[in-house]
Amino acid sequence: MLTGKQKRFLRKEAHHIKPVFQIGKQGIHDTFLTEINDVLEARELIKISVLQNAVEEPKEAGTLIADKLDAELVQVMGSVITLYKPSEENPTIKLP
Repeated sequence: MLTGKQKRFLRKEAHHIKPVFQIGKQGIHDTFLTEINDVLEARELIKISVLQNAVEEPKEAGTLIADKLDAELVQVMGSVITLYKPSEENPTIKLP
């Protein structure tokens, strides 16, 4: 569980990042979750965009993905989800 200070730090770090994935009408499926997990392992902090034709609402989708991947939901702003998961092999982000 992240503290408020850690979430603020991660939001600041994620500000310049562009969304890596898009959730569309196909929704969230196992292959999609596997790909997100692989990218989280490499980058630790990512953004996901939820398209207008998506079945899930952004908050629901963010919570679902975070729960399935044991990641932290940093922020949901509009249709953009920000996720953080520390890398097991090569951690690069140092939380305050």
